[in-house]
Amino acid sequence: MADRQPAGDLDPEQAAAEIADLSARVAAANEDYHTRDAPRIADADYDALKARLLALEQAFPQLALPDSPTGQVGAPVAEGFGKVVHAQRMMSLGNAFTETEVQEFTARIRSFLNLPPDHPLQLTAEPKIDGLSLSLRYEGGRLVQAATRGDGRVGENVTANARTIADIPQQLTGPAPEILEVRGEVYMSHGDFAALNASDAGRVFANPRNAAAGSLRQIDPAVTARRPLRFFAYGWGALSEPLAPTQMGAVARLQDLGFQTNPLTRLCDSAEDLIATWADIEQQRASLGYDIDGVVYKVNDLGFQARLGFRSTTPRWALAHKFPAETAWTRLDRIEIQVGRTGALSPVARLEPVTVGGVVVSNATLHNEDYIAGRDNTGALIREGRDIREGDWVKIYRAGDVIPKIADVDLSRRRGDSAPFVFPTLCPECGSEAIREPGDSVRRCTGGLICPAQAVEKLKHFVSRAAFDIDGLGTKQIEMFLTDKDLPIREPADIFTLAERDAKNLGKLKNRDGFGARSTEKLFAAIEESRSIPLAKLIFALGIRHVGEVAGATLARHFGDWPTLITAIDGAAQEPAFAAPDDKARRAALPDSPHWAELTGIDGIGAVLVQSLVTTFAQGTERQVIDRLAALLDIQPATDAGAVQTEISGKTLVFTGTLERMTRAEAKARAEAMGAKVAGSVSAKTDLLIAGPGAGSKAAKASDLGVTVIDEDEWLRIAGAG
Repeated sequence: MADRQPAGDLDPEQAAAEIADLSARVAAANEDYHTRDAPRIADADYDALKARLLALEQAFPQLALPDSPTGQVGAPVAEGFGKVVHAQRMMSLGNAFTETEVQEFTARIRSFLNLPPDHPLQLTAEPKIDGLSLSLRYEGGRLVQAATRGDGRVGENVTANARTIADIPQQLTGPAPEILEVRGEVYMSHGDFAALNASDAGRVFANPRNAAAGSLRQIDPAVTARRPLRFFAYGWGALSEPLAPTQMGAVARLQDLGFQTNPLTRLCDSAEDLIATWADIEQQRASLGYDIDGVVYKVNDLGFQARLGFRSTTPRWALAHKFPAETAWTRLDRIEIQVGRTGALSPVARLEPVTVGGVVVSNATLHNEDYIAGRDNTGALIREGRDIREGDWVKIYRAGDVIPKIADVDLSRRRGDSAPFVFPTLCPECGSEAIREPGDSVRRCTGGLICPAQAVEKLKHFVSRAAFDIDGLGTKQIEMFLTDKDLPIREPADIFTLAERDAKNLGKLKNRDGFGARSTEKLFAAIEESRSIPLAKLIFALGIRHVGEVAGATLARHFGDWPTLITAIDGAAQEPAFAAPDDKARRAALPDSPHWAELTGIDGIGAVLVQSLVTTFAQGTERQVIDRLAALLDIQPATDAGAVQTEISGKTLVFTGTLERMTRAEAKARAEAMGAKVAGSVSAKTDLLIAGPGAGSKAAKASDLGVTVIDEDEWLRIAGAG
């Protein structure tokens, strides 16, 4: 390359041609070296090519290609990660730990699809990589965006960092959909992990997954470029056209486009085949050179996948079969009681640190007082009745990301002066009485908002990733603000008045330890951005007992907006069913309790959850806290802007009787996908009853209420499945 002209002496046309040529050659050399392990040029020649390309890009920055291979090492430093809304949500997976659960999984699929026992049902089985999920968006064959999973709906923009990973093609090879989102896992091999920890990088990582995640999320992409990250592609998100008619075919297509896919992926014909493949992969686990924590099963027919659809957070057509828990023995130093956001007193074992499955464990959950005593909540013995005491030698187990637990006790090593653990009946945080309601396995503090532990845990939950997810306001900051004299955050509404109160306090926050002008400005901006919140997330963020993410989404979908939900809750609080002393009296009061009947009639919402929900809103102090918060928010209605409007959008449907050509589960999923609400009982708010053979009291009630009743044929026409 000595005979080339200096970069600055070229005209733009010459420079553009040489930049295109060099970019292609460097990219090809990268693929030969990193992907194919078959370099065709010497290291010195590679370095010279890359140096020349960099010189040209510096002389003609306007001509640098957006996916230039020089960006794999010297991308400019970013100030932070922007947020990316996934075009198609990144879901998690349901888990199985036993062969029985795998058999139940395939049986559920057959039942949902109404497949006879002799109908073929193929599934794929692939190693579950223990890494960091990543979504790559390609437009016109070029990588334009990379984002982490985040909360499944919104992730972090790590495009510059992803460009440094050799396994991620900048330009796809061969014909590809105009829009293609590739989903996969970023990971680090065992050898590279050991070398990284042995280097002078300044940080020792606990395991390869942490190393991979920390490396991908570096602010400076040059740091990521120095970390040996790899990528396996296993799925996809948004597509402008299908990749193939099957999962196996689509994965093969991804490989043709330039992605690394796992060679251990297999096609199976039965639950027995899945389990045999799982056992085979488990045997190879130690020799793979990278971490896996199970095997993922997926329905092979993509048409079946579309029919099966999704639950609120997981697909019905996939399952993660985890490997058995890993175990170790250590000493239990002491048992501590933590108070959660619902007032639950949770015992935690403080252990002498021990390595379990490559992770150092010093804490483990003890579940509740019954578990410590050696029995379950029905009184039956567990561990053959062996209780757990401070000072005992205990067997710890963990599986994947599951919280470590205590499996057993070695009585032969128990001290002679040990005594059974006495579970407290008073809250260790506020001294209020801690009671255990009939049928409940957990003892709870009755202090409510006067209990500092409940206050801080509720606030931590409120700002958690699945709730408001406010950048710069995490556990550490919540604990600081809770006791702050000038800018206290004692309830959620205080978060949204923080900037205003700081201004009245002469803007002193930026002068405190842990804050500066820049970080304070970013915190206030993040708070302001989070004022606009989807209804489902707000319901979950309130931290109401029994109301998790799935229930929050279900309630939001049914009621649509905040005022309608509040009307139903307040109405139910005034009805006889809410005041009924037991289930029998509550059922008798249903005809005179329309709001209670509507709430409990929502498919997936039970009486226990409704009781908790209505009770929370009916308590004066709690209600004031919620009302102060709601007044400061822009609560987004539960509408899907991208959803196609159908003739049942927004309507409430009830299914009854036997559907002969579509299972009840599939019918419900189809109705919800078309924008309808599905209830479990008929009421005056029911718009449509789909009655199959054997319809009984629901059909009669619908007739009395003037509700439109249709048969399965008409339903199949509406659903587009006739």
